[in-house]
Amino acid sequence: MTTELVVQNLKCGGCASTIKKGLMEIEFITEVNVDVDKSLVTIEMTEDCTEQLRSKLGQMAYPVVDDPNSIITQAKSYVSCMIGKVSGN
Repeated sequence: MTTELVVQNLKCGGCASTIKKGLMEIEFITEVNVDVDKSLVTIEMTEDCTEQLRSKLGQMAYPVVDDPNSIITQAKSYVSCMIGKVSGN
C-alpha cells in the first residue's frame, strides 16, 4: 500500500533525512521517499497507518498541508531543519 502526503516546512535534504528516519520508526512502514522540491512524502506500508503518519509528521514539525494545527508547528520546523543539517543525515 502506498500513500503520498504533501507536507509543510520541507526545506532541504536535512529535513528529508529527519522525515525518513522518523517515519521508519512506525511499525508498518517499509519505505519512505521524500521529494524536497514538491514537499511530497511517499510512503510504502504493509497496513494502513495514515493517521499515525500524519500525527508523526506533525510531531516532527512537518505537518500535512491540511493539518489544522500547522501554524503551531511552524517554528519547530526550523529547529528540525537545523538538527538534520548538523547531524548530517
